[in-house]
Amino acid sequence: MKEVPSIEFEGAQEEKAFEIKPYPKRELARLYFPYLSESGAMHKLNKWIRLCPGLYSQLYSGSESKNDRSFTRRQVRLIVKYLDTP
Repeated sequence: MKEVPSIEFEGAQEEKAFEIKPYPKRELARLYFPYLSESGAMHKLNKWIRLCPGLYSQLYSGSESKNDRSFTRRQVRLIVKYLDTP
């Protein structure tokens, strides 16, 4: 039986599975909005979070503060639940 060669498209990249782990807020924002600047990505992610009242209230119902620089694993899990993976 003849083996068929695999074809790779130019610019094709393997997608990595998104890992639920603690992320600096700026890093997670850039994963959701890679085409925006760091500050633009942060503003947009914060806006999306505020537009989901259930998400916003659950994100900060624990010991975490909205002024923290990182999202905890619990917070990242909630963000993915409401906004899907980046």
